[in-house]
Amino acid sequence: MVDKSEKYRWLVRLGFAARGVVYLLLGYLFLAATGHSRASRGASGVFDFLQEVPGGTPILYLCALGLVGYALYRLSSLLFDAENYGKDKKGIAQRVGHGASGLAHLVLAYTAFQFARGNQQSSGGSGGDAQQVTSSILSMEFGSIVIGILGLCFLAAAVAQAKKAFTGEFMQRVSPRAPDFTRYIGHAGFAARTVVFAVISWSLIESAWLSSSSQVKTLGEAVSSLRDDGVLFTLVAIGLLLFGVFSLVMACYRTVPDLGPDGIKPSFRS
Repeated sequence: MVDKSEKYRWLVRLGFAARGVVYLLLGYLFLAATGHSRASRGASGVFDFLQEVPGGTPILYLCALGLVGYALYRLSSLLFDAENYGKDKKGIAQRVGHGASGLAHLVLAYTAFQFARGNQQSSGGSGGDAQQVTSSILSMEFGSIVIGILGLCFLAAAVAQAKKAFTGEFMQRVSPRAPDFTRYIGHAGFAARTVVFAVISWSLIESAWLSSSSQVKTLGEAVSSLRDDGVLFTLVAIGLLLFGVFSLVMACYRTVPDLGPDGIKPSFRS
């Protein structure tokens, strides 16, 4: 029989694979001449694309399951310190960031599930939904402050991604059996995410400053906004595609904590 630790590891690895599929196809759609309109919708555009490919529905169901697994993995870091970050200020910040990532991936999982069931078809982008939510928040008392704080959170996330891209610290939690190219595609992927998070951060801060939701950008829209800067747009799109490949490698070689009586804190290589 497969014990609970093994089931947990398989679910987490499926989660990394699902994240890899989303980023890989997102980068591909941005680079494809006919894929820009879908890619600008971010993950929803990717799921819409999968609806039309052979075997797309089973893939969407697997993506939904995997994204739930990834979300639970990140939430376990927040709640149980599964990644062993500790309880100092830096560790708490890391864990809160993982918790936010977990919630975001739960939303992605639900979206993938809706596409798999055929309940969501090609239509407007997720950007409209984001702007509606932002508009609702801005209409509340202190709404601008809330949006501004969210913008600062994305700025902090951009700085964290930049640190990973520069130092390569993401390799600390990767098995030494991983292919040699893992580090290089990781650098490229985190650098691309730095740019995207910075654009999203600025859009939120600008929205808070102007008390207008029209500036808010989702992931897909953030990349699309770079299209006039051809070289940067292409590099970011390639970087996102490579981050997808990196995530697929992580599905096989990421160190995953064990579940058991001794806790769920693994030993990571430095």
